[in-house]
Amino acid sequence: MDIRTRLLETAEQLFERHGFTATGMDRLTSAAGISSRTLYKHVGNKNGLIVAVMNERDRRFHRLMKTDSIDALFTTLQTWFTQEGARGCLSLRAWGETGGGVPEIAEAMERHKQRLRERIDAIVLAEIGRHDTELAEAIQLLFEGAIHAATYRGGDAAQAARRTAHRLADLARAA
Repeated sequence: MDIRTRLLETAEQLFERHGFTATGMDRLTSAAGISSRTLYKHVGNKNGLIVAVMNERDRRFHRLMKTDSIDALFTTLQTWFTQEGARGCLSLRAWGETGGGVPEIAEAMERHKQRLRERIDAIVLAEIGRHDTELAEAIQLLFEGAIHAATYRGGDAAQAARRTAHRLADLARAA
């Protein structure tokens, strides 16, 4: 494993366990087995590290989320919970912990959410045969709500969201 990969994996684990602001650079370098100089060479600063972790997680998330139906979307979400854990949205937590005031973190979070919206827009088109921004927005809210509800409900949060998304799609088809 190369140094950057080790750094990002270690940082993600520490951020998940301790949060972004509570995880200091000394803890990161010690856990990754690298020097401060190496850390700064690879990511610039702590905000750069947070963005790099967000971008890597976004890449994994969207690689998995290449789906074309409501069923597949929520089944894949359950797979994500199994593989990655159900601890809420890392991007939203990073944005929240930094108060939304770090532009590069805000931009990474917005890119992540926009990519999700584009995927859901494509699913809505495939499911009902036309664009429906209200339905796509509702499904995204159900999807994101399931991500957060899974922290205390487990994977059945995705099932409840799936059932509701199907009901909404049925109503949109009938309209």
